[in-house]
Amino acid sequence: MGNPKGFLNNDRQLPTRRPVEVRLQDWREVYNPFDPELVSVQASRCMDCGIPFCHNGCPLGNLIPEWNDLVWHQDWQAAAERLHATNNFPEFTGRLCPAPCESACVLGINQDPVTIKQVEVSIIDRAWDEGWVTPVAPERLSGKTVAVVGSGPAGLAAAQQLARAGHTVAVYERADRIGGLLRYGIPEFKMEKTHLDRRLAQMEAEGVKFRPGVDIGVDITADDLRRRYDAVVLAIGATNWRDLDVPGRSLKGIHQAMEFLPLANRVQEGDFQMSPINVAGKHVIIIGGGDTGADCLGTSHRQGAASVTQIEIMPTPSHERPANQPWPTYPMVYRVSSAHEEGGERLFAVSTTEFVDDGQGRVRALRLTQVTMENGQLAVVAGSETEIPADYVFLAMGFVGPEASSVSAQLGVTLDSRGNIVRTDDYRTNVDGVFAAGDAGRGQSLIVWAIAEGRSAAAAVDAFLTGDSNLPVPIPSSARPLFV
Repeated sequence: MGNPKGFLNNDRQLPTRRPVEVRLQDWREVYNPFDPELVSVQASRCMDCGIPFCHNGCPLGNLIPEWNDLVWHQDWQAAAERLHATNNFPEFTGRLCPAPCESACVLGINQDPVTIKQVEVSIIDRAWDEGWVTPVAPERLSGKTVAVVGSGPAGLAAAQQLARAGHTVAVYERADRIGGLLRYGIPEFKMEKTHLDRRLAQMEAEGVKFRPGVDIGVDITADDLRRRYDAVVLAIGATNWRDLDVPGRSLKGIHQAMEFLPLANRVQEGDFQMSPINVAGKHVIIIGGGDTGADCLGTSHRQGAASVTQIEIMPTPSHERPANQPWPTYPMVYRVSSAHEEGGERLFAVSTTEFVDDGQGRVRALRLTQVTMENGQLAVVAGSETEIPADYVFLAMGFVGPEASSVSAQLGVTLDSRGNIVRTDDYRTNVDGVFAAGDAGRGQSLIVWAIAEGRSAAAAVDAFLTGDSNLPVPIPSSARPLFV
């Protein structure tokens, strides 16, 4: 440990966010630059624990104490190498991960935890700026071919690892651009797409072939895919969204979050001058209190909504770690994202009973009731019905599994009761040579889990093709902790 008194002498510090009135005028990321010297001080707070529980909190097994110590000693290039040893895309996770590693930080037992996520993103941003991130070409080609279906973080991680192992890899994506939810689900103010584009350029230089605009099962049949490739990795995500079956659901103005957010991203890509779903001057209701709801909130602010209300059926979370979610688990606490800081109202413990018609087939209001928790069940509070105006409603209630897809049906892979692809601990499906990684097999989860599973699936595919593998495996699927 480079600075044994770092956590005693220094408080937790994070970069400031750009002023709300400034950042609402553009789509750039919300944080100001963070001085490298301040990053170094924050890294010095790492206690170099004998048992670093941050490793348990991180599905990737990031070598957090090692790169914290290297940053404290100003060896940023070595820190970047240690960071890349376990994580293909730290510029994604450093911006998008909810940081379960920080919830598991030993310092966090009785103090503010180490700013692990900020140190991580500072390392990788500096590595790109200094030119330390370069293509890693394989020493030799194996002669084996792999198709990766889906270009989200799981598919990209699997593809990069397999290409570096010497296999010829093609990534198929049904959308017109590569990136999956990284491209069309994450707003620009959370991650500017330049970070994605330069990583894709690195992968292309390493030999990965990208095939956007190809819907496997439609444009290419599963049989054709199996004939062309020695192995297939299904990384199609869990994009089957939850819906809300209440009266008035078919009214105009009610959209799923993933019908709204991709259009806003397409404006930033130059496809539209204005989003086809634009809420300027309108009253917006977002149903769902998670990250996707917050993304809709920030997007609505930037489009100039007259008002935005985010509602959640569960009670207001505690501001402190609940007793039933002790360290080092990831606690469900009240969190304020940058989008919440920008405005809008948050309502908890309310349930939507009806979408109200304006008489012309369009939504004009939501009818709500308050709910309370009784014996573990939600109950309606009598006499609590109310109405709030709504010109647009966005449903951001999460996802229940992969969409029913032609490729899954044509391949004949087994699905569980939720529609997830059934696989073994080494990511094999019931079909020989077909593997599944990320949310497609796990269900909706975190970006760190997607990358971890992509890396693990790549090792399993490599072993299937060659009889053995030297690719690193973050963690077996059977050892997944429940709290992340």
